[in-house]
Amino acid sequence: MPQARNHLPRDLAIAVTLLTAYACLHPFAGWHSIGVGPFDFLAAPWPKYFTWLDVALNIIGFMPIGFAWATVLARSMRPGRRVLIVWAAASLLSLAIETTQNYLPTRVASNLDLLANSVGALLGAIVALRFGRIFEADGALSRWRDRRILPGRTGGFGVLVVGLWWVSLLNPSSYLFANGDLRNLIDLTPNYTLTGHDFMRVELVLTAANTLAIGLLARHAMRAPSVLLALTAVLLGVAVKTLASSVFLQPAQPWHWATPGGLRGIATGLVLLALSWRSSVHTRHSLIGLALMTATALMNLAPENPYWDDMTRIRQEGHVLNFHGLTQLVGSFWPFFALLWLSFGTRRAEAQK
Repeated sequence: MPQARNHLPRDLAIAVTLLTAYACLHPFAGWHSIGVGPFDFLAAPWPKYFTWLDVALNIIGFMPIGFAWATVLARSMRPGRRVLIVWAAASLLSLAIETTQNYLPTRVASNLDLLANSVGALLGAIVALRFGRIFEADGALSRWRDRRILPGRTGGFGVLVVGLWWVSLLNPSSYLFANGDLRNLIDLTPNYTLTGHDFMRVELVLTAANTLAIGLLARHAMRAPSVLLALTAVLLGVAVKTLASSVFLQPAQPWHWATPGGLRGIATGLVLLALSWRSSVHTRHSLIGLALMTATALMNLAPENPYWDDMTRIRQEGHVLNFHGLTQLVGSFWPFFALLWLSFGTRRAEAQK
């Protein structure tokens, strides 16, 4: 029987490229010409105002693109040629993005950004020569996936659901595990306030529902149910939230998420996960759907956190705000993506177990 193709490197490369392009062009509003040539920025002098943080973020932002595509081409090209092609393609992508930014009022096309992106892609491609092997069909990650995760795209998209949940938690929101916020898209603004106890109850239910949902979703992506893997998915979510609160909030507040409602919500969600772990497939499907819909409704109907510290702000560096826009997008649509996979992928998933 022929070995199934390993689509993970290619799927990862496509996802990374699309997400990076979105972050670079966010918020896609106010398109107009500024009256200069689209390529004039290439000959512009060294920028008068820049920060090394922006330079570093531009380098780091394109490293995953270089790494991912160099991994995709690993079996079809020699190392030197692979690095050269990936570097050239990523540089052209950056050029296209910078040129497009000429028509966005919130963005500034910069030859320094282009240079930093190009360097980042080159470094990522070089790193892939050594560490990209873990993504190959016989690599460590692929072997782990074959042991633990369902085969084919069913398992692959299940892993993607969990991975996008982690990405969404890089948004330093005032709510722990908050997702499905559509208020900016549908112009919905709650016009009431909550007392401290009411807010804690909302936060508890929202966190518990998301904890239960991600634990059961992770279970459905596994070949054999593993409590440890499901618990790891939840704990990594907490770690990502801690990282976001440390890096993207000013001043840094790594434990900003650790409110009484959030902590009790995690505990409640884990208890519900344990109680439903061995329930029937239909029961677990119903619980996931109910949990996701409940959390999404609360996210959109609850007012802003009244206990958010007025001195706490999201960092105002341009690239931080762009990344914040990306995580907002992922978080807004994550529950619906999870429900889509639950509807079309898990029937086949159960048949494969």
